[in-house]
Amino acid sequence: MREVAVIGIGQTKIDEHWEKSLRELASDAALAALLDSRLQKVDAIYVGNMMSGSANHQQHLGVYVADWIGMRYAEAFRLEAACSSGAASFRTAVMAVASGQVDTALAVGVEKMTDSPGNEITAELATAADADWEADQGLSFVALNALIMRRYMHEYGWKKEDFAPFAVNAHANAMHNPFARFHEPTTIEDYLKASMIADPINLMDASAIGDGAAAAVVVPLELFKSDSHKIVRVAASSAATDTIAIDHRKNPLWLKAAAESGKKAYAQAGISAADVDVFELHDAFSIMAVLSLEANGFAERGQGPRLALDGEILPTGRIPIATRGGLKARGHPVGATGMYQIVEVIQQLRGEAYGSLVEGARIGMSQNIGGSGSNIITHIFQTP
Repeated sequence: MREVAVIGIGQTKIDEHWEKSLRELASDAALAALLDSRLQKVDAIYVGNMMSGSANHQQHLGVYVADWIGMRYAEAFRLEAACSSGAASFRTAVMAVASGQVDTALAVGVEKMTDSPGNEITAELATAADADWEADQGLSFVALNALIMRRYMHEYGWKKEDFAPFAVNAHANAMHNPFARFHEPTTIEDYLKASMIADPINLMDASAIGDGAAAAVVVPLELFKSDSHKIVRVAASSAATDTIAIDHRKNPLWLKAAAESGKKAYAQAGISAADVDVFELHDAFSIMAVLSLEANGFAERGQGPRLALDGEILPTGRIPIATRGGLKARGHPVGATGMYQIVEVIQQLRGEAYGSLVEGARIGMSQNIGGSGSNIITHIFQTP
């Protein structure tokens, strides 16, 4: 297998893009990544997306995007893995280039959600849960995460206010990200006054949907390492799954798939959690940030909130997270989120995360979650 690298990245601002279609969002990010890479074409295009069929009445996104960016004869597919669809498209690009099947690949994540009413999007998101055991019983992802968070607080003795620093950090970092949906700071007082959605989850615990796209160009490292590009090596790409229904797991407070995916990624990269300089995790809800930190070895079980309370998740801390706003403040266009995470890690390693730069970062990690921890895709990146 060949070593692979990223030589180009692109993204759109996450917002309510009434003036742009699904294909325009995808092509804006794709063309920006190609421009950054200085390549005019690629051999393959992989598009991550969750809900275009229902939300936009459009399937067949591989061809849809390839056609619009002028690459009508390239290999092109759509990848769907719920909220981890973006990372699935990137992992597919990595495997295709590493295997030698293609020399250049473009991974795109795109989602356009705000054209649909909120209740329809909530129902569509619930299709990533177990229809028989969860969704058909009326459980949404907010409700599922509320159950997990309530159990976590009961099991380990944490209070509601102990989760506030996750939102405060995310919003502080998003202020420096022109592509983020929100640019307003928030305080612990704001967090405590926020409207309750599903107790104990309030508005400041939950990420916001949006429209957006992000992309990256993947190439063989040996063919481009002498180039003048700001190359970032893909040191690891791994994936793992768990039961789709939370109640079928032995311990709903332990993200077993995240731990397995992370463990495989560490082994591939030849590192440990202590070597990671920046971690873009899947903070769709505050409790998911906590569980991700624990599963990947950054905190002991039941001690995830302590990292936030001690300031260790800040850009100047031991394990910076949500450095460009995370899902909470950058936004969560579900099928595109994994690609946004990857682009943001690469920005950090290239020294381009202006305003929230992790000084001296050499190793970055992204982890994209599909469902409530049922499909986990992890990538580790390293400066050459």
